[in-house]
Amino acid sequence: MINWTQSLNCAITVCNRDGIIIYMNDKSANTWAKQGGESLIGKSLFGCHGQRSTEIIHRLMQTGESNTYTVEKNGVKKLIYQTPWFEDGKVAGMVEFSIVLPTEIPHYVRK
Repeated sequence: MINWTQSLNCAITVCNRDGIIIYMNDKSANTWAKQGGESLIGKSLFGCHGQRSTEIIHRLMQTGESNTYTVEKNGVKKLIYQTPWFEDGKVAGMVEFSIVLPTEIPHYVRK
């Protein structure tokens, strides 16, 4: 089976219900290389987040809601999309997609 997440041009990080990182695609491992990259698998993502972020992640896992926002660091703007993944109808953890945004991005209103 093809691991399609490796071919996407975005960072994908997955944790379980306890916040333990269980998967990172190569782009995610490269993004977090200074913090350990692929060696972060098996470790808690809460060690990489402040109190506010930790509270948000816990809330998302409790409610099943998603969280979307943009950040900018070193002149690079990213869209962050955090959403729970489910197993047997129950939240099993979170997936975070981190997508680099172009400087100019079109916006369309469709009818």
